[in-house]
Formats: sequence, structure tokens, C-alpha cells
Amino acid sequence: MTDAEIRYIDVFNGDADGICALVQLRRSFPKKSLLVTDVKRNINLLKQVEASENTHIMVLDLSLKKNINDVERLLEQGALITYVDHHQTGDIPKHQGLHTDIDLSADICTSLIVDKQMQGQYRAWALTAAFGDNLSDKAMQIGVESGFSIEQLGQLKELGTYINYNSYGTSIDELLFHPAVLYKKMVNFDCPFEFMKHDDDIFNTLSAAYQQDMKKAESCQPIHETDYTAVIQLPNEQWSNRVSGVYSNDLANRYPNRAHAIIKEQGTDCFLVSVRAPLNNKQGADVLVSQFPTGGGRKAAAGINALPKDLLNAFISAFDKQYV
Repeated sequence: MTDAEIRYIDVFNGDADGICALVQLRRSFPKKSLLVTDVKRNINLLKQVEASENTHIMVLDLSLKKNINDVERLLEQGALITYVDHHQTGDIPKHQGLHTDIDLSADICTSLIVDKQMQGQYRAWALTAAFGDNLSDKAMQIGVESGFSIEQLGQLKELGTYINYNSYGTSIDELLFHPAVLYKKMVNFDCPFEFMKHDDDIFNTLSAAYQQDMKKAESCQPIHETDYTAVIQLPNEQWSNRVSGVYSNDLANRYPNRAHAIIKEQGTDCFLVSVRAPLNNKQGADVLVSQFPTGGGRKAAAGINALPKDLLNAFISAFDKQYV
């Protein structure tokens, strides 16, 4: 089968990590592909995919555990699947059509896994993603070792934060830019500095909105606070959907010994929850949220898409117990 006969599908998380991972891969291996992505919290993207024997599916930054039923379905349909990720896996199927590169370490993200595959060819994109995933210490370490200046790393941190900020929302309509649009813009450049120079309207738009939303978030006081945990409720408005994840990261950086949970009303009967483990103890967030319906994520950062309101007190109790 020739390359022209193969149908390529790229399925990726709409945050900085998912987008930058795909940018690295498609800079190295350009393919005409169908793009499947969405807001950050929609991780069941393989439900949207149908395959046949001539289909090659690249999956980036999406929990295998949350997509296992569709992975098995697509393998049965004859697809070849390459799966690169750093989230919970569950039992990984043994199948000749499935190739995985998964690392569950707390200081890793999908783009850093791809960076290793690419031998650092597009490292600035990987660092952008790592900053976006709040792996700032790791990104700074790798960046300095790779010869980037502190000023350059500051720029990559801003971009990664803004791209991640853009990915939060309950629907695509709430985002400033569709993740696929950002990818199509970014993939044209070998490095983020060229992207920021040539598409400064995107950078400036994201920056201005981010600064405005963060000011609103900082005015919200905790509804529960101990020496080790804090729960902050944001109002039920569009700006709070966008800022919930990046505000969690900001709090984690400011209070590295404390775990944080950002909650927001989701409809009339549930909360959207974003959890960050303490920076000095990057574990347990995935274990915590897995105790509740629709919870998922990784050790350092996780979330619950729809926490029933009558389980809020149970969540806070479990949250305190996890990080006492």
C-alpha cells in the first residue's frame, strides 16, 4: 500500500501539549490528515472516528483508559493506531496494530515524549507545551541545557500558558480560537518564535484576554481552606470556563505546598472541577478524581467534568484526606 492510499487521522487534545506534540510530528513527517480535536476536557475523541484497513490514526495527549473501548473498536476495523500520552492507561491491549509510547511520570508531558522521539529537532515547541502543562521547572532545566536564554524561555512560557488557557471551555464556541485553527497556524513554523512574530495577532489576542480573566479570578475567595488545601469557586460565566485550568496552575506556583481545586457550576446540578496537586508533592490528583464520576487526569493535574452537587462535601473531604 502506498502512502497516498493511506488515510491519516490525527486525534489530539486541544491544549498546548496536544497541539505542540502534533506540530513536532508533522514538521518531521508531513501528512495530509483529518484533524480531530476539541476543548481540553473532551478526551473521548476517538468516538468520532471510523476506520478501515487503510487508516493510520495518531492519538496524542488523550487517556488510553478513557478511550479504550474505541481503541479496541478501531483495531477491529483494521486501523493502525499510534498512541502517545502521559495519562492513565488501564490495561494496554496487546495488538499488532497498536503502537504505544506512554510515560506516566509526574514531570513528563506528551510533547516531551515526542521531543525524545524527534531527538530534540523541534525542542522549542516541546518546551512551549511543557510550560503550558505547568512543568515549568522541567522546561526551564531542559531549556537552559539546550542553550535557550532566560528571555526566550519566558516567551515560550507565555505562549504555552496562553495556548493552554485557550483550550478550556465547555464548548468550542467559548474558545477564542479553535484548537485545529491554532495547529494549522503553528505547524507552518519550525519554532514558536517565528510563529509569534508572524502571527502576533493570535498571541496578542490571547494575552489580553488571559490578563483580563485572571484579574477576575483573583477576586474570588476560597470556600474551603486549610494549610494543605484550598477550594475556590468561580462564578458561572464564560470567562471562568476559560481561566479555570490556568488559574489552578498559577495558584500551584504561588503556593507550592498546597493542593488546589477550582470549582464552577455546570448547569443546575453539578460542578466542573480542576485539581492541582502541590508542586512539591506531584501525586494523587488522578487517584482523587477517579473516586468520582467523570473524573480523570494525571498525577499532578486532573479534573472532574460533572461532579454532582450533592457530592461536593464528599469531594472536599476526600481532597483534604488526599493531601493532609
